[in-house]
Amino acid sequence: MTLAADTRPATLPALLTDLLRVVRSHLPHPAAEPVSTGDALVRALCHDMRSPLAALEAALERLEDDERRPELLDLARSQAQHLASMLRTANATGGAPERRGVRQLVDVVRASVGASGLPDHQLDVELDADAAEVTVADARVQRILTNLLENAHRHGRGQPVRLQVDRRGGWVDLAVTQQGVPADQVLGHLNRTTPPVDLSGLGLWSVQRQTRELGGRLAWSRGADGAFTLVVRLPDR
Repeated sequence: MTLAADTRPATLPALLTDLLRVVRSHLPHPAAEPVSTGDALVRALCHDMRSPLAALEAALERLEDDERRPELLDLARSQAQHLASMLRTANATGGAPERRGVRQLVDVVRASVGASGLPDHQLDVELDADAAEVTVADARVQRILTNLLENAHRHGRGQPVRLQVDRRGGWVDLAVTQQGVPADQVLGHLNRTTPPVDLSGLGLWSVQRQTRELGGRLAWSRGADGAFTLVVRLPDR
């Protein structure tokens, strides 16, 4: 037995039923609504959290009786760190409740660094004195910067990260540089028009979306040493 709405025409002749079916097939179908950031986050978290949670649960169940406790502890620790990283990405992408009023960019940088999870020894911040005093009145600026740093933390395999913030000609540049970045993969995420089904690339998709919403631009370059630099250029209105 199936519980479902009965949509069958109860008294229509077969010929009329077939005619209606043909007419309906030629009617324009409404376009699918674009996936919202919130829906993308829920879908991505449900997809990506299953494996690390299962691994974490299995490791914890075996800790009491298994002699390989150091290996299991390392596994549990790595999966917990992975979950924390995913939640940082989700928080930066979806955004926490927006703060009222304006802040200086130096405070936004500090908050973004703290939210990214990057350890101090891995990050070098170069903040131009003129840029530090720029006022920020939109929470999306912090979300963009947090996503860039969190992405470097999660996928950078411990490589050093340089964040350079400059102000020039009515624009503020947020430049993140790191070795070993797969440029084609990063650019593929930045060029997506719809959010990914999992958290892979969701932060970068959010960066390009929010940058456009703020009237900004994206650029990239590769240095002589092979380091990849992604630049978010935002208008200083």
